[in-house]
Amino acid sequence: MYRRLLEDMLPAVRERLQQAAARASRSPDEVRLVVVTKGHPVEAIEAALAMGLRDLGENRLEELAAKAGQVMPSSVNWHMVGHLQRRTAPRVREFASLVHSLDSIRLAERLERTAPEGVPPLRLLVQVNVSGEGSKSGFSPEELFWALERLLGFGTLRVEGLMTIAPFTQDEGVIRRTFSDLRGLQEEAAERFPEFRGKELSMGMSNDFELAVEEGSTIVRIGSALLGERPE
Repeated sequence: MYRRLLEDMLPAVRERLQQAAARASRSPDEVRLVVVTKGHPVEAIEAALAMGLRDLGENRLEELAAKAGQVMPSSVNWHMVGHLQRRTAPRVREFASLVHSLDSIRLAERLERTAPEGVPPLRLLVQVNVSGEGSKSGFSPEELFWALERLLGFGTLRVEGLMTIAPFTQDEGVIRRTFSDLRGLQEEAAERFPEFRGKELSMGMSNDFELAVEEGSTIVRIGSALLGERPE
């Protein structure tokens, strides 16, 4: 089932991504496609790998750990795209090549404190609640630069960029402003902190990834537009 779904839906998603990039005078090669397999069985992962898709994302660490144990580790670049609980967060180093959701200094301190000696830095993105919605995690735009000043001093963490989730709305202006504001924060961070090398902007999901690409996204996180709705 999943192989047929991807054969049908992947070309359309890639075409939409390419057109969005063209409208922004960008190359589609600048945008990485992460397939979010949250809630789907391991068959979805196997189908994605068969289609040449290597960047896969999960929202829950427990589900990521279970699925990672069922495929060859070298075949997947796992992305942790959901909230990390401090209690279990240290395990993310075992599986994720990139964490998209660093949303508090306390979480960063936990990851720093529990890092085994000699491990490479954990690659991560700082989540910013640009829209200010109470239902979303992340630093507020006003907190971001204070947080970055702290985070850039951690030896076992490597900040590679920023992430946000736009409001779920039909108002394209609101969505576009969310993404453009995140890009503006990234540009300001680069000016304030010479050591900040965070080039990644993780923004855009199935319902809004074209707007995100037009506003500078380098990573889009797409689930239902490729794999359909999650099974019950």
